[in-house]
Amino acid sequence: MTNLEELIQEINRFEAIISEWDESQRCVAVGLKRAIEALHKAALTNLIKNLKQESMPALRHAVADELVYAVLLYHELVKPPKPPLAQRIETALEEVRPGLKSHDGDVELVAIKSPDTVEVRLIGTCSSCPASTLTLSQGVEQAIKNHCPEITKVVAVNNSPAVNNANSGLISPFSSKITCTWMKVATLDEVPEFSVVVVQLAGTSLILHRQGVTVKCYRNACTHLGSPLEKGKVENGIITCPAHGFQYKLETGKCLTVPDVSLQSYPVKVKDDKVFVKLQK
Repeated sequence: MTNLEELIQEINRFEAIISEWDESQRCVAVGLKRAIEALHKAALTNLIKNLKQESMPALRHAVADELVYAVLLYHELVKPPKPPLAQRIETALEEVRPGLKSHDGDVELVAIKSPDTVEVRLIGTCSSCPASTLTLSQGVEQAIKNHCPEITKVVAVNNSPAVNNANSGLISPFSSKITCTWMKVATLDEVPEFSVVVVQLAGTSLILHRQGVTVKCYRNACTHLGSPLEKGKVENGIITCPAHGFQYKLETGKCLTVPDVSLQSYPVKVKDDKVFVKLQK
């Protein structure tokens, strides 16, 4: 019997039989299996070392055999095959897309330039965001390098297509459809002075912070990749994003990590110890 699939089926058959045994019998069988595997791995390790010294072509030829490769892979003596580079890059981009899309942005692969460079394009709001450089280096670039160690340069190209405002979902500030509504979100006692509390309002996640009787309200999203801020550490009136360390002054919403970037704020008023937030629709 030399067919790999048949050999695996035979092993599975015996493992199924052993699984029906009582615990003491299974322990003996498992112990024997581990001892044999350790012996085989030690022997194969020595064999590989000798072949490397004597004849690398012979070692490559042996590993090309399906059975030999399967056994070496089982003993972790060879690395599993990597997916193609383009596939690994797309996997990396999928990891960062949720954060980018939360800010109406996205990223796309433009080109792979051998041996070590990838070109990407930030699109949507990410293309013109003041934090786009950090979005690229800390988000997109890091994800690509994690999946593709051979890539050392990730370059953003700027020839992004113009945004079609007709389909962007944005409403003109002069539109008669805009209405402003004050909505109760909490009581004054429910808003902490030394941390933040998260509230949901009309499908929007917000954070509230109190300084005496003054309450501030911001969108619960870091301006970098849109990560929630609610679990961020608050110290000396500064909140730190738990995802990538961006810091914001809760008194103003100003970002201390990147100039000219601020949290999205909402008007707040307090009446009879009730906290109201104003949303535009």
